[in-house]
Amino acid sequence: MIHKLADCQAQVPESTNIWQFCVVLPSAQIGENCNICSHCFIENDVRIGNNVTIKNGVQLWDGISIEDDVFIGANTTFTNDKYPRSKQKFELMPIIIKRGASIGAGSVILGGITIGENAMIGVGSVVTKNVPAGELWYGNPARFIRNIDI
Repeated sequence: MIHKLADCQAQVPESTNIWQFCVVLPSAQIGENCNICSHCFIENDVRIGNNVTIKNGVQLWDGISIEDDVFIGANTTFTNDKYPRSKQKFELMPIIIKRGASIGAGSVILGGITIGENAMIGVGSVVTKNVPAGELWYGNPARFIRNIDI
């Protein structure tokens, strides 16, 4: 379902929901059974797997890859440029969110980061390093808290 107030220019499976006030650019790839909540923006070079939930107010910039069964909390912020300057070329810093990972609302994920399978990022964390599979991280900067039983 694509809400009538969404601007979805990409091909999206019927099992995926794109809610109101979302903008999805034409080359974005979105999998089956996803839920993209209102006020989200998805750029062209973005890959989203199956069974992904992206809550309100998330912007996904070029170079972001999200695998299957991922949860991204509301107002999570992703970056893809280490030294942003207006109207200047930059080196794209890809972000990979591995299968089953969950990111708490209001977190900030820096470019060049990989969040491992089934990892969890606590609410409001600032992730500046790769997060290994099956670990809980939170804080500013985010740090290892404990292993997660899956």
